[in-house]
Amino acid sequence: MPDYFGPFLTAYALFLAFVLGACVGSFLDCSAGRYVRKVPYLTGRSRCDSCGATLDVLDLVPVVSYLARRGRCRHCGARIGPRCLVTETVTALVYLTTLWALGLSLQTVEALALESCLIWLALVDWDTMELPNGPMAAGCTIFLAFLPAHPDPVRRLWWGALGALAIGGGVLAVSLIADRVLGRESMGGGDVKLLGLLGLYLGPDGGLLLLIAACVTGLVLAAALRAGRGREFPFGPAIALAAWPCLLVGQRVLDWYLGLF
Repeated sequence: MPDYFGPFLTAYALFLAFVLGACVGSFLDCSAGRYVRKVPYLTGRSRCDSCGATLDVLDLVPVVSYLARRGRCRHCGARIGPRCLVTETVTALVYLTTLWALGLSLQTVEALALESCLIWLALVDWDTMELPNGPMAAGCTIFLAFLPAHPDPVRRLWWGALGALAIGGGVLAVSLIADRVLGRESMGGGDVKLLGLLGLYLGPDGGLLLLIAACVTGLVLAAALRAGRGREFPFGPAIALAAWPCLLVGQRVLDWYLGLF
């Protein structure tokens, strides 16, 4: 955040970003769950999955309601999984750190819009092992919509296109070879498209950093959650989680690394 805001205004802006992120996270978790259940996922009142009771304002305060009710429905007492709390908290931290790293700018709005799409995709992929095309198309639209706001939109466009082609196309080529060698699908098409989308934002160098970070993150998540014992581990959440720091400080990391030579 710029120094001219002063400590009080900076803290206040970051607090608002945290609250907004928690609210968005609550919506994303509810929307993704509805999508998985194949019901309207952008409209409609929130209800308890166990008793069907309509939730009111006191039940829907992000983070606070879950902690106050100790993770249980106020109407029937049914246990509510921790996923909503985790999603709200992580999204709040994403919004806070994005504002901290990028300041008050159109670049921040662009990053928050993309990160929200990534969180929704990660939630759906976790449940279904699929990455819907809609949010990825929205990610491309966001890139194009904010293109005129960048200092050099022409360079950003061709550099992003090169990144999408290099990362998405490169991963696709490797996965096709692996499919032939292993005799089975090694990587889903949704993962390839998601990496290509992020290559659009990060360019070929940032996209390569993302790919490395996503592979490491995927291994750590799989080991920590022991996903291999129950079912295959979706790669989408690892990509989305790795994209968070790459979008904010990836270029600084690359500049530092290249400065060593």
